[in-house]
Amino acid sequence: MKKSARNIDRQTPASAGVTEDVAKTTTPKPHHTGHRDRLRQRFLDAPDALPDYELLELLLFMAIPRKDVKPIAKQMIDRFKNINGVLNASLNDLQSINGISHNSAIAIRAIRAAGLRLLKQNIMGRPILNSWQRLIEYVEAAMANETREHFRIIFLNKKNEVIADEIQQTGTVDHTPAYPREIMKRSLEVGATALILAHNHPSGDATPSQADITLTKQIIAAAKPFDIVIHDHLVISRNGTQSFKSLGLI
Repeated sequence: MKKSARNIDRQTPASAGVTEDVAKTTTPKPHHTGHRDRLRQRFLDAPDALPDYELLELLLFMAIPRKDVKPIAKQMIDRFKNINGVLNASLNDLQSINGISHNSAIAIRAIRAAGLRLLKQNIMGRPILNSWQRLIEYVEAAMANETREHFRIIFLNKKNEVIADEIQQTGTVDHTPAYPREIMKRSLEVGATALILAHNHPSGDATPSQADITLTKQIIAAAKPFDIVIHDHLVISRNGTQSFKSLGLI
C-alpha cells in the first residue's frame, strides 16, 4: 500500500497546481491595455492637450471595450478631418469606417446629442441678449454641418429669456420654405414677444441671399401688428455665422 501511494505522488506532484496558477497569472495582457490606462491618465492631467484622434480614442473605449481602437480613430480623423466632423457624420458614413459597427455609430451620435443638449440647456430660461456667444455656439453646433437647410426659431419672453427653440421647416440643400403666418401663429401659442431667426447654408457660404433678406422683411412686417420683435436673423454655415443685425439688414 505504501508503494502505491508513492506512485500516486509521482503521477500528480503537488507543484502541478502551482504551475497552472503561475501560468494563468503570467499570461500577458493585450498591448493596448496599458495604452488605454496611460491615455486616460494623460486626459486627467491635461484634457485640452490631447490631439483629436486621442480624444476620439477615449470615446471609442466605451463603445469598443476589447480592441485596439487607435487605428480606427486615426482612420476616422483622416476621413472626417477633425472631431467635429466625426461627431457630425451620418450613421452610414460612420459605419463605412472599418471597425465601426452600427452600435458604435449610434454611441458616437449619442455623444453629439448629449453635447447639443448641454449647449441648449445653457441658453434655456436665460436672458439671451446677455448670453449671445452661448447662443451662437449652440446654433452653430446644431446647424453648421447639416446637409439640408433648416429654419429655426428661438422664442423669447418679455425678459428676453428663451422659452422655446424649434425647427419650423426643413428644406433642400439650398432652400427652406418659411411662412410668416405660421411663425406668428406659433409665436402666439408659446407666448413669445420676441424672436431670433436662424437658418443654415450647407454650401458653406453664410452670406444672406436676396431671398433671405426678402423673407426676413416679410416676417418683421407680419410680427409688427402683434408687437413681436425680431432681434436678429442668423445665417449659419460650417465656415462661420452672419448676423442680419451686424450687417445692418435689421
